[in-house]
Amino acid sequence: MLLPCFTSVYGHAETEFTIKKSRFITVVAEISTEEEARSVIGKIRKQYWDARHNCFAYRIGNTGCIQKYDDDGEPAGTAGRPILDVLMKSGITNTVIVVTRYFGGIKLGGGGLIRAYSHAAALGIEAAQIADYFSFVIAEIEFGYAFISSLERILPSLKVRIVDRIFSDTVRFRLEIPQEKSAQVQSDIADLTNGAAIFKEDGKAWVPIMRER
Repeated sequence: MLLPCFTSVYGHAETEFTIKKSRFITVVAEISTEEEARSVIGKIRKQYWDARHNCFAYRIGNTGCIQKYDDDGEPAGTAGRPILDVLMKSGITNTVIVVTRYFGGIKLGGGGLIRAYSHAAALGIEAAQIADYFSFVIAEIEFGYAFISSLERILPSLKVRIVDRIFSDTVRFRLEIPQEKSAQVQSDIADLTNGAAIFKEDGKAWVPIMRER
């Protein structure tokens, strides 16, 4: 069984709810750097420029080592921190959550604000597509036509994804190989083709595997 390197949202999601005439709009987005987080936050603040508050929290890094939040004018600890707490409890990282509030004229109080922002963040995560991210080696193998059937049978059993097939005088497969299985895959390919296959590694990538919703 492969173990994910980290879990995050895939793409973005948006939700909305109203409580005591205050409208809360939540945007959840996938990010990988603080620059990307600031870009998402900036776009939302520009889009909802007339809102009373645009509060946010984000986590970045495989273990969520970078964490930031902002109350954006709400009483300290009633907005950004509750959003971050929900984000941490969900176990996801490389994610930013922005909650926009249009004030409806009725004060919610400190406890009410904490509950409202927590609920808004939870709704956003619930609406988002969650994905487990794995470290894969990107590679290409070139081989003769005689080995197509054997390779198409064995590669999936090793959790290798064939992402492209190119046919000419020879056959080339573009592969995504779980990093921890790379050495075994290379060895098995060499054994299966009697050393005739040419294996070229072309870097690494984070590959998302979507969770069922």
